[in-house]
Amino acid sequence: MTKIRRAILSCYDKTGIVDLARILGESQVEMIATEGTHRALTKAGIECKDISEFTGIREMMNGRVKTLHPKIHAGLLGIRDNKLHVEEMQTYECQWIDLVVVNLRPLNDIARLPGITLEEVIEQVDIGGLAMIRSAAKNYRYVSVVVNPERYSSFVHELRANDGTLTFRTRFRLAQEAFACSAKYDEELGEYLHRCEPPEY
Repeated sequence: MTKIRRAILSCYDKTGIVDLARILGESQVEMIATEGTHRALTKAGIECKDISEFTGIREMMNGRVKTLHPKIHAGLLGIRDNKLHVEEMQTYECQWIDLVVVNLRPLNDIARLPGITLEEVIEQVDIGGLAMIRSAAKNYRYVSVVVNPERYSSFVHELRANDGTLTFRTRFRLAQEAFACSAKYDEELGEYLHRCEPPEY
């Protein structure tokens, strides 16, 4: 079982994230967070790195590009008993990432805002969060991914019971939920676009 040593936190729904991060900190987990989550954690006195500090590149294009970076996705997707992957991680000075805690702003909530336009909805479509969810879920042999705040309690319980690790079965179940979350998000987006008339430029 992979001991969780490094985590990325990026949560629209901040329910329980401060308590979870505090427990991760007590377990000596290095935490990296995107802007809003980083702000919430530092305000609560929890030490964590901003995502740009980890990647070495600040957010670009009004926040459109912030987590789409090889240092993140190599850390999530690398196969840890693959010699080539290990060598490439060293060559490019990447670090393994063992845990992703991400939840997304519900697209339906955005689409229901009064007077919101198609372009405004599209601008709010999450790319980086979904990419991290899918990368972590694909590599469930080594990486844990939590997309639902209701899972925090059982996650913490198992983490404490297993000296900072999760069983393979748990990682697989979390990956199932993560891929289902990704699929639901894309389905909502597809349904919304189906209701829209093509824009004129």
